[in-house]
Amino acid sequence: MRFPKLALSLIVAATAIGGCAVLTDRRADERERQAEADYPPTGQVLSVAGRRVHAHVQGSGPDLVLIHGASGNTRDFTFALVDRLAQDYRVIAFDRPGLGWTDDLGEAGVSPFAQAELLRAAADQLGVRRPIVLGHSYGGSVAMAWGLSDTPDVSALVILSGATMPWPGGLGPYYAVTGTRLGGATVVPVITAFVPPARAAQVVDGIFAPDAAPVGYADYIGVGLSMRRQSLRANGRQVWGLKPYVMQMAEAYPRLSLPVEIVHGTADTTVPADIHAIPLSRLLPNAQLTLLPDVAHMPHHTHPDAVIAAIHRAAARAGLR
Repeated sequence: MRFPKLALSLIVAATAIGGCAVLTDRRADERERQAEADYPPTGQVLSVAGRRVHAHVQGSGPDLVLIHGASGNTRDFTFALVDRLAQDYRVIAFDRPGLGWTDDLGEAGVSPFAQAELLRAAADQLGVRRPIVLGHSYGGSVAMAWGLSDTPDVSALVILSGATMPWPGGLGPYYAVTGTRLGGATVVPVITAFVPPARAAQVVDGIFAPDAAPVGYADYIGVGLSMRRQSLRANGRQVWGLKPYVMQMAEAYPRLSLPVEIVHGTADTTVPADIHAIPLSRLLPNAQLTLLPDVAHMPHHTHPDAVIAAIHRAAARAGLR
């Protein structure tokens, strides 16, 4: 996995203007309160084993679970995609632990298996049966963990730009800072308090590049929610600690017999297809790979028809359509 270089400028800029700890915490508190007021839950907040889990439920038909990527929340899907999918499916979009309106799992949340277990328990509360589980980016690893766990009710997986395989090298300085205790205690509060929203929106643009982000997307998704201290720390820990888990999961992929649709853009530099999608497709015994030429990391926004077609194929292969 790689992170846009522009994100590094957030650390530099925030550190340069950061003041004393009291001022920083006060300003961070204010910005977090404002973000939460501006971007409330769009769905229902469940209580699962004493933790809040936010679920946006819409539509009717076969159950389709959506799991977002790093730094995201359910709004990544409800911006446009859910309205289309809800015509054919009961769509359940979850905020992953520590992000959006779902409580953090702490150190345990580094494991995609722990995240999948919490979301599966939330799905049980909603009466979800034989779901298709779609995971985007980091959410792809959680979807794969869900499929590998002892959950025979999963009917199919859709892995969209998924971070599912071990990658060479590290992750760079951004996650080396936000994913560690020291950086979480020192740099993260400064990012929350002082990074301008417009600068954070530029990072969103970088994730879409070379495609353009849809008009209004950065405003709708609630960048301020992702910039909260707890969310930055949780996201940093999760991404920084992912690699050992996908190494373990890759060994188990050949045993996963359920239908898997893999959709990935060839121009994705955040989660490159040649490192993730293509090797994954070779390990899975029942996978179908769709490579989208010249498409970057967010095909569910830039090429939604291709993503919806993959979901329909997964449903058909699982006998749901």
